[in-house]
Amino acid sequence: MTTIHAVDVHDVRFPTADTGDGSDAINRGDYSATYVELRTDGPHTGAGFTFTNGRGNEITCAAVRALADHVVGRSLDGIAAEPVEFWRSLTADPQLRWLGPEKGVIHMATGALVNAVWDLRAKAAGLPLWRLLAEMPSDEIVANVDFHHISDALTPDEATTILDNGRKGYAERLALVEREGFPSYTTSVGWLGYPDDKVRALTRGAYAEGWRAMKMKVGGDLEDDVRRARIIRAEIGTDALLMMDANQVWDVDQAIAAMARLAEFAPYWIEEPTHADDVLGHARIQRAVAPIRVATGEVAANRVIFKQLLQAEAIGVMQIDACRVGGVNEVLAELLLAAKFGVPVCPHAGGVGLCELVQHLAFFDYLRVGTSLEGRMVEYVDHLHEHFVDPVRTSGGRYLLPTAPGYSAAMKPESVARFSFPDGPVWR
Repeated sequence: MTTIHAVDVHDVRFPTADTGDGSDAINRGDYSATYVELRTDGPHTGAGFTFTNGRGNEITCAAVRALADHVVGRSLDGIAAEPVEFWRSLTADPQLRWLGPEKGVIHMATGALVNAVWDLRAKAAGLPLWRLLAEMPSDEIVANVDFHHISDALTPDEATTILDNGRKGYAERLALVEREGFPSYTTSVGWLGYPDDKVRALTRGAYAEGWRAMKMKVGGDLEDDVRRARIIRAEIGTDALLMMDANQVWDVDQAIAAMARLAEFAPYWIEEPTHADDVLGHARIQRAVAPIRVATGEVAANRVIFKQLLQAEAIGVMQIDACRVGGVNEVLAELLLAAKFGVPVCPHAGGVGLCELVQHLAFFDYLRVGTSLEGRMVEYVDHLHEHFVDPVRTSGGRYLLPTAPGYSAAMKPESVARFSFPDGPVWR
């Protein structure tokens, strides 16, 4: 029986602001990870993290340390036997809960710990996380979901039915992704801080490499957005998808007006057109800009926000993030909600290690929950993969199935040492 004996927390930051990587209408930061290692009395170490944007990563690290007592001393078998009880010990701490509840820094810290536990569970099973979940009995998956506050939209019985139906055609879907991989799109071409010549060169290169779906950042000067959209569309032609991402910068009326101007470039979706918590605002934008889809979710605080977005018919694409919410358990709830409402899931990635994590979630969703590739893509950003023990692999614009046991979350020790803040050599 594996028991968790200690939680090690590392403040790891990469100086991405220097090159404009990750820049958008609001953010220009140093991609960072609150990186967690669960030390055990067994042969495996559980690795997990949450993603931040530089300053403030120390706050998330402190939140992980504050929650660590709920993890230390737990056995892996005990967690697996009562997963919701374990999850609620973190999300419903009678004092720390006040700092959320179930949102913000405290919830992201919960996600880092929960992700590390799932990495440990998958390693102990000798399976990549996607396969551990995809081959799990339906009732066991459902037992990992906290239905509190979402049972009016999704019941355990409905979730079980979705998962049972996901067994039909499983072998054929698995053979397909083993052979062809999972559709993806790249955001590496269109960061807001890139000059036009770099946008053009990156777009041309990505198209030559096989990418047929690309995303650009918008939300700066509108005429600049138009000019950059014209550059990208000219390079990719009319056969490829172009998505746009405003990173919440617009008011509702601004978003509607801006998309009327940008509609000439046939955007497939507009992502985060307004404040992440404005469910009714998203619904109004979706009605106004259709057939352009509204996409959001990368900073949706919890499963309850997703429930409302779906109930209000506010989104045509649901984006999940592996680290913003309370880890794998809450992502399971979100995937099942999307399947219930018939909305395709296109996970948010990029940052530090998000591609490594969400690939598992996307493959699981296709194999057991959503069961369709129509309208499904996983974001890809070509940054920082070299720092991971099991980095994401792509070919021809598609993610390839990860095969190593675990959640692909483990960082190379030398990278942790070099980029640790403030004492790593990069930051001295």
